[in-house]
Amino acid sequence: MEGGPVTSAAGDVYAPAVPAMPDDVVVETHDPSETRALGARLAAVARAGDVLAVTGDLGAGKTELAKGFGRGLGVTGMVSSPSFVLMAEHAGRLPFFHLDLYRLDGPEAAIAAGLLDEREETGVTLIEWAERLGGEIAPGRLEVRIETLADDRRRIHLRATDAGHRRYLEAAR
Repeated sequence: MEGGPVTSAAGDVYAPAVPAMPDDVVVETHDPSETRALGARLAAVARAGDVLAVTGDLGAGKTELAKGFGRGLGVTGMVSSPSFVLMAEHAGRLPFFHLDLYRLDGPEAAIAAGLLDEREETGVTLIEWAERLGGEIAPGRLEVRIETLADDRRRIHLRATDAGHRRYLEAAR
């Protein structure tokens, strides 16, 4: 029985700490509005301290996902790519910290710019171009990789790196 009691070699019966669940989900969207809708579904399960690490080629739809995520958090202002300011903070159900690291050379630049701090524990942090953080990225996160297909279609790979972010996978289904 998946997620049910487990019997150890010694005969002890216990419930697993985390129910068995795949750590990866793949979703295809057909246009930017579907990518935004996916972002809104993900935001519905967001909790303070969550980190979403978003990667993909230039123009893949990272900002479209962020726009939908902001809408799902109840952000009323415009969510746009913070390429030149590096981080935008939005008020919603939870504070929404939207980082765009496209213009940074590496993790040292992000740290020097003060982009990673304890304020983000009070809200949700979505990081575009997250690969630029290297080993400085939070170990517990939802990884979102957006792959460009033909036309406006996208294949979006979601991977939870810890049990705390698995609820996003269910929201994406």
